[in-house]
Amino acid sequence: MIGIADSGSTKTEWCLLGETGKLECRCFTPGMNPYFQTEKEMAEMIQQSLYPQIADYPIEAFYFYGAGCAYPEKNACVERAIQSYWPVPVEVNSDLMAAAHSLCGTEAGIACILGTGSNSCLYDGKKVKEQISPLGFILGDEGSGAVLGRKLIGDCLKRQLPASLCQEFIETYQLTPASILEHVYKKPFPNRYLAGFVPFLKEHLDVEPVYQLVYHSFEEFICRNVMQYTDYNQYPIHFVGSVAFYFQSVLREVLQQYELRPGKIEKAPMNGLVMYYNKVRR
Repeated sequence: MIGIADSGSTKTEWCLLGETGKLECRCFTPGMNPYFQTEKEMAEMIQQSLYPQIADYPIEAFYFYGAGCAYPEKNACVERAIQSYWPVPVEVNSDLMAAAHSLCGTEAGIACILGTGSNSCLYDGKKVKEQISPLGFILGDEGSGAVLGRKLIGDCLKRQLPASLCQEFIETYQLTPASILEHVYKKPFPNRYLAGFVPFLKEHLDVEPVYQLVYHSFEEFICRNVMQYTDYNQYPIHFVGSVAFYFQSVLREVLQQYELRPGKIEKAPMNGLVMYYNKVRR
C-alpha cells in the first residue's frame, strides 16, 4: 500500500492505494509547507492530525507533492517529518510535478496551475523539460486568483469599472482604501487576500468589463508562459486549479484564439495522481 499526498499551505489531501489500485482511505489534514513550517511543526501536525487516521494501514511508501517543495533541503524536512512516524521510503515533489503527473500522466504536454498563484511547465512524460518562472503575484502569476483580485481592486479604485459595480464590490466586502493597503502591504499572505475576491468576478462574469479583465489575464498567462515553451503548439495544454476550473469557458476561448489544443481542466490533482500511480505500478 502506498500513500499519496497533495498539499497546499492550508490543506493536505491524503489517499492510500492498495496493491490492486483500490482506494483504501481518503483523508484531510492541515497543510504542510516547508517554507513556512519547521520540520518539528510538520511532525507535530502529522502526529496530531494524520497518524490517528491511518496508523493501522500497512503503508510501504509515501509520495508527497506540495507547495514549497522545490528544493532538496526543504524536501528533506518533509521526508524526515513523515519518516518519524513511518520508516518507509518517502518521495517529495513540487506541486508543479503533481500537476504534470496528474494531467499528463506518462505523455508529453504542458501542465499549468491556475489557483491562488499560477505556474506551468513543459513535461516530456517523465520529467519537467522546461519551466518559465511564475515570479509571484507582483512580478508574474498571470491568470492567478491573486492577480485577478489585484486587477479587480485596481480597476475599481481607479474607476475603470462601472460605478454601480464598484459600489457593490466595496459594500460586499466592506472595503476601504486603508483596509486594502493594510492587507496588501502590511499583513501576511496578501496573495490569499487578493484571491479571496475571485468569487465576485465569477458572479459578475456577464458584465463585459469583468469578462475582459478575466480574459486578458488568461491571455497574459498564455502569451508570457505557455507560448515561451519550445514547440508549445505541438502539445495539449492542461490546467489544474480552482481558477482554471471555474473560469474554464473563458480559458477555452483564449486557447481557441491562439489556436492551441486544450487538454484536461481539473479543479484538483488528486484523482489524476491516483490514476497515474495505478498506471506506473502495473
